[in-house]
Amino acid sequence: MEIASICSGSSGNCILVKSEDTNILVDVGVPKKRIEEGLDYFNTSPNEIDAILITHEHSDHVKGLGVYLRAHPVSVYATKATIEDVLSSSTIGEVDEELFEEIGSEEEFFVGGLKINSIPTSHDASDSVCYRFDDGEKSCAIVTDLGYYHDELIDSLQDLDAILVEANHDLKMLEVGPYPYQLKMRVWSNEGHLSNEACGQLLSKIISDRMQYIILGHLSKENNYPELAFETVRNELMFNDIDLNDMGIEIRVAKRDCPSCNIKI
Repeated sequence: MEIASICSGSSGNCILVKSEDTNILVDVGVPKKRIEEGLDYFNTSPNEIDAILITHEHSDHVKGLGVYLRAHPVSVYATKATIEDVLSSSTIGEVDEELFEEIGSEEEFFVGGLKINSIPTSHDASDSVCYRFDDGEKSCAIVTDLGYYHDELIDSLQDLDAILVEANHDLKMLEVGPYPYQLKMRVWSNEGHLSNEACGQLLSKIISDRMQYIILGHLSKENNYPELAFETVRNELMFNDIDLNDMGIEIRVAKRDCPSCNIKI
């Protein structure tokens, strides 16, 4: 199983998940050309993509969907409310509605050889979810856009081999940064995004001896730095008596605007 980030940040998200016989894109929040270039970077053709999974309808997760589907028709999985919002958006344009497959916010389903679980998240979207992937031997998850983590999420993320998880902002940078007050309140809220500290706290509750890789993703351009996210998360884990070196866990930071972090579990 592999995870590769085509891009991951507040301005656009697209993650590639690969197993032995199945290739999936999680979100398509960048233009088609950048997705195609990212796939080529990871030696994958658009024709090899078996499905697209959408986490929620915000533009940084779906703005490339319409153009991509018109060029490369493929099944799209999302919750009912998310599908309705996507199809009603003027930025998507005309797409074949038959491509869309409705899933529940807490559902197990299969795409090829991958078992996928959708997990509800707390975010200011219609019905946002994250996804866990299992191929029978290895497990990974893509977990972004959540204002806080709840017990159900923690339970659903046990015994992972790898995770791409949100470390959106540094609390102090957000406090003194350029965002208007209302936007700061949105990011801080329980329907906003995880801070670096909160990311570390979540990880401390799900790390096990199986964990091999942690990818920090969805970093804010204005309110975070890769080095700061890395150090803050690592320090939070050490505060909770988790030493990444002792456990043999590699931590990386996904780049906001170009391919990065191709990991093989």
